[in-house]
Amino acid sequence: MRQNEEIVSPRSNEGRNSYVTEHITEAMLSLWAEKPMEDISISELCEKAGVGRASFYRNFEGKEAVIIDYLHRIFHQYMEESSDTGTQPLSSQLGALFAHFEKHYSFYKLLSERKMLYLLENELVDTCGLKPENTMIEAYAKAYAAYAMYGWVRVWFLRGMQDTAEEITKLFQSQGL
Repeated sequence: MRQNEEIVSPRSNEGRNSYVTEHITEAMLSLWAEKPMEDISISELCEKAGVGRASFYRNFEGKEAVIIDYLHRIFHQYMEESSDTGTQPLSSQLGALFAHFEKHYSFYKLLSERKMLYLLENELVDTCGLKPENTMIEAYAKAYAAYAMYGWVRVWFLRGMQDTAEEITKLFQSQGL
C-alpha cells in the first residue's frame, strides 16, 4: 500500500483517482505481459481494470502513460530508499540501481522485451538532475553519471539480465570508475 493511500479518504477525488490509477496499472502490466501495447485496446484495459473509459482518460493520456507513471513511481521509491547514494561513489550508486532492477525484474525485463528502454533512459537523466541551467561542470558530470549508468543497464539487458548487482558493482570498480 502506498503512503498516500493510508492518509487519503477513499471517498475523496484523490482517493478515487488513486484507486483507478492502481487498477489500471495492474491491468496494463498484466495485459502487457501477454501481448504488445499496440494490441491492447483502451476498452480491454478498462474492462480488465474494472473502470470506465472516462476514468482512464482523467488519469492518463494514453497506454504508454500508464507505463511511464509506473516506472516513475517505482523509480521514485528507489530514490527515496537510497537517498544517501548520491554521496557515494558511482560504483555504489550503480550497484544500488541494479539491486532495484533485480527487485523489479519482471517489469524491467518486459520493458526491455517491448523495446521501451528509452523510458528508462529518460528516468535516469531526470533522476541525475541533468538540466540546461546546470553549470558546465555539473552538466557534464551529471551526463556522465546518467549515461554511464544507462550504458551499463542497456548492456545488462542485452546480456539477458544474468549478472547480479554485486557482480556489476565489482566490475565497475575494477574499471577504476
